[in-house]
Amino acid sequence: MGVAPTPTTVAVSSPLVRTMARDAGVDLTTVRGTGPGGLVVRRDVEQAITASDAGAAGAATDERTGLAVRERVPLTGVRRAIATALSRSRQEIPEATTWVDVDATTLLELRAGLASPDRPAPSVLALVARFVVAGLERYPALNARVDTDGGEIVHLAGVNLGIAAQTDRGLVVPVVRGAHQMRTKALDEEIRRLTTAAREGRASATDLTGGSFTLNNYGVLGVDGSAAIINHPEVAILGLGRIMPRPWVVDGAVVVRSITQLSLVFDHRVCDGGTAGGFLRFVADAVERPLPHLLDLAEL
Repeated sequence: MGVAPTPTTVAVSSPLVRTMARDAGVDLTTVRGTGPGGLVVRRDVEQAITASDAGAAGAATDERTGLAVRERVPLTGVRRAIATALSRSRQEIPEATTWVDVDATTLLELRAGLASPDRPAPSVLALVARFVVAGLERYPALNARVDTDGGEIVHLAGVNLGIAAQTDRGLVVPVVRGAHQMRTKALDEEIRRLTTAAREGRASATDLTGGSFTLNNYGVLGVDGSAAIINHPEVAILGLGRIMPRPWVVDGAVVVRSITQLSLVFDHRVCDGGTAGGFLRFVADAVERPLPHLLDLAEL
């Protein structure tokens, strides 16, 4: 008659650890202790429980890190389309980034004065969009696409302005078609309509395609700056950071002003830094001194 094996006793750091393992159904003999002398401590049991839960859910161990896989998210639908477009942009476009800090105090004051009892003031994004469209008329190299098959840079007459919008389905870019034909009020209304439709999942394929330049207001995410990825096959994207009170030198004195950052990412095949800097400076000057620019645009 055989002799029953003697149960193996595993050294643990406390009775609580043994109870935790028993309640979770973890066999302590399979747990590698990381405490002094191989003592099994609480974190060892917690890791064993996590691994057990992952296995029970049909997950596996990540080959690179050795960690349990929490979840696998299929790269399909909108997410796959976004990944494909961004990857193509990085692979094909030799991009460069330039940026500038801008005093938006006067723009905010002017915007507040544009409100009336029968309509709200246009959004800051709509005002910046108006300046962007005007800037593209002066610097058309940034409102273009590169025809690699034909070996040409195609400058476009008119602007279809993409507005990057974060949604539950991912980042999408609804397009204000014919933005060059709109004044600020019409731009504001169309931006609001499109971004609302995009976030509610009602935007059509036409709404989300055909852009010639993209404006990205990442300031709504609470960040100051970003080196964005160009929305292929466009050749540039302008980013707007959050507007924050900061110390600023005005007429030799340090005062508190509302400061934001504009960043321009552009395709170096279509222009050099002089053109990119000229466009960025035009938009920055319009933000800092909006009244003369709006008067030039027959807005007021």
